[in-house]
Amino acid sequence: MTAQTPLTPDPSDEPEVTRLLEGLRTGKRAALARAITTVESSKIEHRRRARALLQAVLPDTGNGVRLGITGVPGVGKSTTIDAFGTMLTEAGHRVAVLAVDPSSTRTGGSILGDKTRMERLGHDPNAFIRPSPSAGTLGGVAARTRESMLLCEAAGYDVVIVETVGIGQSETAVAEMVDTFLVLGLPGAGDELQGIKKGVIEIADIIAVNKADGDNASRAKQAAAEYRSALQILTSPDADWRPPVLTISGATGDGLDRLWEEIRRHRETGQASGRFNDKRHHQQVAWMWTMIREQMMAALFTRPDVKARLKELESAVGEGSIAATVAADEIAQMMGLGEI
Repeated sequence: MTAQTPLTPDPSDEPEVTRLLEGLRTGKRAALARAITTVESSKIEHRRRARALLQAVLPDTGNGVRLGITGVPGVGKSTTIDAFGTMLTEAGHRVAVLAVDPSSTRTGGSILGDKTRMERLGHDPNAFIRPSPSAGTLGGVAARTRESMLLCEAAGYDVVIVETVGIGQSETAVAEMVDTFLVLGLPGAGDELQGIKKGVIEIADIIAVNKADGDNASRAKQAAAEYRSALQILTSPDADWRPPVLTISGATGDGLDRLWEEIRRHRETGQASGRFNDKRHHQQVAWMWTMIREQMMAALFTRPDVKARLKELESAVGEGSIAATVAADEIAQMMGLGEI
């Protein structure tokens, strides 16, 4: 373990870190975009700058509302966020949206079309939209969503919304990085409840049936009733909070003011019980362990000797000539970790 670590400070990084920091603190969207690009980068020099920048902005973070939104494809997440975010900016809030697009498992590419689907917010000077590819990350979130949330708060955005892919992959990952986790449903929940993961409902703080307008209004009310019935048989992890089920329309804006009231009530209830601070504490520690695992995995492929031996051991384990446990112990010893 020598000088190849990307965490070693480099004085040459200071001017760029200072420029980014000043840009963030003056609320410049271009600086925020560059800062997020820096933390998303895998280049060693960018990782050094990201580390210094995140430490520097820490005192400016933590006061924003962190909202995660998920739902099956076609539920209207982007339309709802566009209307909801516009309502908030008109009320004096600054809204950041971290919209995650699914990445192709074949090419790694993504559509990144959320910014065009949020037309009003996209032109709103008090809003910031950052589409990022999920790149295969479980939970439908980008690998650096947590860091991006902190940077948005440091730039003065008091509401940070994380829109997930909504493809059913470990949505727990999203719930564990936000204050309030909102699940959007569709009218006709009877069929949807058969296919939706029970775990997603269990971790929802609020459920909102979208597209409750026109001919769908009565069906949306029925769907909300079915969601409430489903929640009755689940044990809430928070004794002080029973997830409300609302009906909303992202297209017309109906119900969005009530949704904001419930988000605020959820935050206030958690602050009064102490659960809010406990949750934030747990999230920070969980993030630390995620980064530790990531750093350890990255180290496996940055040391030439370990990388070369890994290839040999992979072949040997695949052929059955070496037990996987023995191979793992050898790599652990090469990394200075002792036997597993």
